[in-house]
Amino acid sequence: MEKIIYKLKSLGFTEYESKVFIAVLKGGLMSASEIADSAGIRRTDVYNILKSFVEKGYCNEIETNSVLTYEMISPDIIFDKIERDILRAKEEELALLKETMSDLKPLYRTEKSSRSKIVNIELVRGYNQHREGKFIELLKSARKEILFMIRPEIYLSDEIDDLANKFYKKGGVIKSVYQSGDNYKVKKEDKWVKASKEDFIKILEKFEKSGEQIRICTDAVPTMVIIDRETVYQNIADKSLPRHNEADIIIRNKDFAESMIKIFNTFWNNSFSIKDYKKNK
Repeated sequence: MEKIIYKLKSLGFTEYESKVFIAVLKGGLMSASEIADSAGIRRTDVYNILKSFVEKGYCNEIETNSVLTYEMISPDIIFDKIERDILRAKEEELALLKETMSDLKPLYRTEKSSRSKIVNIELVRGYNQHREGKFIELLKSARKEILFMIRPEIYLSDEIDDLANKFYKKGGVIKSVYQSGDNYKVKKEDKWVKASKEDFIKILEKFEKSGEQIRICTDAVPTMVIIDRETVYQNIADKSLPRHNEADIIIRNKDFAESMIKIFNTFWNNSFSIKDYKKNK
């Protein structure tokens, strides 16, 4: 019986409500006194619970010549009512969440601190969704230009995502320097596998056709993204460390970004176009 009481309490019943519910469910027509005896609680505690059950449609209140009696309706009907109440509560909770987020979004970073106007440096540590989320957030903030430097050991998908398409449509420029190598992964038949040179070239050609400007570098490049010549996102890679200790650094400073652009341009100018890379390699 304790197990059933525990389950009822998990559904929102109090302990006394659970005991009264079970007592009425097991009995037939019962008076409040009989229900209190069966549930093992005081009669004064039973009345309000029974009144609540009648209002919720869990049991019928039947008036006789001498006393009021109570009879539980079918458990199937009761739990159908509870299920609908739970679903309705969840819908209301989700609606409130969406409404709250709509109210909160316009407030995001509307009052920047004086500290953010100097040098804003952020370290994002760990191999987790938070790091990925921060990266996507930065890409979404781009207005005019994104400069990528990308090295192997990443996953390449040939899908042109909505983020890139929207950026191109509003006149944005994406320039990328990819380090050549055989450690890229591509998706084939819903599985990530090692990319061949042909896979690598095919994906880059699709990116280029969509609007991305691409160069392929045979030298080692740092993993870096420069956004609007203002923000630099850099991966700090160390193969001797476990992945959960990886970290990214975000530096929001125009002078530093301009210095990194010079490094980007050096790699860009010493790299191959896709056409020349295919010809020479």
